[in-house]
Amino acid sequence: MLRLAWRRGLCVVAAGAVAIFPGEAGQAERQAAPSIPRPTTTPQVRPQAPLRQLAADLGALTAADGVKRGVWGVLVYSLDRRQRLFELNPNAMLVPASIAKLVTAASAYEAVGWEFRFDTTVWATGPVVDGTLEGDLVVVGSGDPSIESRGGGGLDEWVGALKDLGIRRIAGRIVGDDDAVEDPRPALAWAWDDLGYPTGALFGALNAAENRLVVTISPGAKVGEPAGLSVEPEAAHRPLINRTVTSPTAAPQQLWAEQRPAETALTIAGRIRTGAKPVRLGISAGNPTQWFAGLLRHRLVQGGIAVDGPAIDVDDAQPRPIRDGATRLFTHWSPPLRELIKPMLKDSVNLYGEALMRLNSGPGALPTNDAALEGLAERFAAWGVPPDAQQLIDGSGLSRRDAVSPEALLTVLQRMYDSTGTSPFMQALPIAGVDGSLANRMRDTLAARNLRAKTGTMSNIRTLAGYVTTLDGERLALVVMVNNFEGTGVQALAAIDAIAVRLASFSRTVPASN
Repeated sequence: MLRLAWRRGLCVVAAGAVAIFPGEAGQAERQAAPSIPRPTTTPQVRPQAPLRQLAADLGALTAADGVKRGVWGVLVYSLDRRQRLFELNPNAMLVPASIAKLVTAASAYEAVGWEFRFDTTVWATGPVVDGTLEGDLVVVGSGDPSIESRGGGGLDEWVGALKDLGIRRIAGRIVGDDDAVEDPRPALAWAWDDLGYPTGALFGALNAAENRLVVTISPGAKVGEPAGLSVEPEAAHRPLINRTVTSPTAAPQQLWAEQRPAETALTIAGRIRTGAKPVRLGISAGNPTQWFAGLLRHRLVQGGIAVDGPAIDVDDAQPRPIRDGATRLFTHWSPPLRELIKPMLKDSVNLYGEALMRLNSGPGALPTNDAALEGLAERFAAWGVPPDAQQLIDGSGLSRRDAVSPEALLTVLQRMYDSTGTSPFMQALPIAGVDGSLANRMRDTLAARNLRAKTGTMSNIRTLAGYVTTLDGERLALVVMVNNFEGTGVQALAAIDAIAVRLASFSRTVPASN
């Protein structure tokens, strides 16, 4: 019988010149490659048949030190032969972490197609007279996660577009209108200690720079003094509570962010050594609509367009901007879905996962998380996945309430498999030893430049799901999940990587050497 070993992860950032983010269900985790253990099997008088040897080796790896008390779910399936090579607890409901994004990508594609683009429209509530917009500039969003992000276009282009329209001054406000999507809020069972970091950045109708910013922490002049905090000028809307202190040079240095329940302000806490170099700590931007409007206003002023009024969330606007009779100035279009899935899968950006999950809401429906989950359930049913095989409740995998079986994930991998490897889905997966969250893993092994798979990471949870080709050229789909292991994350990654490498070295004709 498998025993559960529950451990509570700590949300502490060990800070150096650049801070380390926690967060766990994703955000471009690039760890040092763990050493990969060799499977230990009982010596045989003669070699076992290859499939029996493979099963013995994979079973041994799941029983390695540090992970033998964990709950494993493993499925290995030959896409060429339509044959299962190995399974362990294939129906177990396990926390997937960021491999939930595979479901998000597949379901978004089936909902809207690869050419779908988000639109963001810019409106003027008054006329332009002698270069002055006599009214508010209103930006209406639909959930685009890519503005000021990877390949999504920047706000400086918007400044140029407004100048081309003859606008040199805005007499009113910069208003972010986020009414086309439900109000930004954490998904169910997101850990509160993730919310202060980019991993827990809230998604909304308007998003910019992945709703992340940087706070710089500088030591005080003397031991015992508070550290100094500073943010970019466009982030002035983000109230901070300073609970840092300057410590002696020999003391440990730890700095972290806390978005405490019921507090609007973000707490920055910890210790920084006297005389230390300033530390840059990545934090979430808070209200994404206010962040977007403030960033746009800052860029407009920087670019030579004066703005008389403040940047404001439409929900806080008094009076509200009058949209009747407003003039649409231009529309910004996101890259197509085929491009948007790349940051989500390769670098595991949680914000993209939440944005793309909302596409399951269906035409005409307000893109709420609940509507998206209803659409997702319908898609799972159409794929033949039983309703009790998944309980996903967000698009990023950040929630510990997420649960899915290896069987359900295998169904997704089978549906999205492309033997040429050229589909947007296949191209967006991290490649072992090359890029994304697998850039530093399985280098100098047969899995390098071979395995294409999504990773998942939370405290005491490690997962991997994707595709690998064997030594014989046989193409496999694999799902590997381990929850509640008793050891370190390095030990868990080593066991998972060893499974992937063993599959890459598998041959039906050549016995494995022990």
